[in-house]
Amino acid sequence: MSTEDLVFNPQDRAAIIGATGFVGRRLISELAGRQTKLRLFVRNIQKAARLIPEGSDSELAEGDLLDRESLQQSLKGIHTAYYLAHSMGGTSIFSNKEYAEKDEKAATNFISAANEQGLKRIIYLGALGEGGDQLSEHLKSRAEIADILSSGSPAATVLRAAIIVGAGGASYEMLRYLVERLPVMVCPKWIDTRIQPIALRDILAYLSGCLLSPETSGKSFDVGGPEILTYREMMQQYAEARGIANRIIFRVPFLTPLLSAYWVDLVTPIPSGVAHPLIEGMKNEVICREYSIESFIKIAKTPFKEAVRIAVSEEIDGPGVTGW
Repeated sequence: MSTEDLVFNPQDRAAIIGATGFVGRRLISELAGRQTKLRLFVRNIQKAARLIPEGSDSELAEGDLLDRESLQQSLKGIHTAYYLAHSMGGTSIFSNKEYAEKDEKAATNFISAANEQGLKRIIYLGALGEGGDQLSEHLKSRAEIADILSSGSPAATVLRAAIIVGAGGASYEMLRYLVERLPVMVCPKWIDTRIQPIALRDILAYLSGCLLSPETSGKSFDVGGPEILTYREMMQQYAEARGIANRIIFRVPFLTPLLSAYWVDLVTPIPSGVAHPLIEGMKNEVICREYSIESFIKIAKTPFKEAVRIAVSEEIDGPGVTGW
């Protein structure tokens, strides 16, 4: 494929797969504000109609990633597709394997349809984590999806991120409820694992920037915020940003991911089926190993406390209504 084919022109249309999700909903507004023509791939058109910004050139396409025929129709005439669909699990931890298998089948169906419809590019939001670090099943699944999406004829751009700090994100909401509800916490050893969180607005800047940067095609980038923190430090900084008393955190060796998931299920609205893969992944250090994205897209990175304040304001005045 020539470099000219990879250039996204004003007359081209981009698809968002996972348009109703945490990142997808915000990306619609981000791209529509740049006058990008969009097609939103959704399961239910009637429920998703409110997602279309007034005055934008946006279409709705109803379908399911497990239904190849609906995918074929939805990708016709698309230049670039954002792949933001990802299952976190159900209400029970015992459904996690089933969801990972569905994710793999969905990605396989998608890349097959993308090949047949002649897509030029795919932009995928994946997860940080190194293969040699005995990745959790959740992080391993994200890496496998990246491999599938990179195996076809469209040029794939992969962005790998850790926790995205924004209202409605599962990891952020879990952190928020724990800190705000528990002045004293008993946590497993993952509390001192290092992580590089990133603000939602920074993720949106990278995602939208990749669309207009064809030179990012065929590459994988680590993306993160300006700080590397432990989970303990994130909890303390969240408390400081919210103006609440510092939390007392005890580290104990006997809290397994399974027990931690049930504990989170009791204290927060996050169901154990969602909490378990997230908590299991907390054993893995997820920090940027390279910063080559900065050669193509330059942004002013948002500090963690500022990202928290923005998320809180979204809960009150913006699109931060969560489904938890």
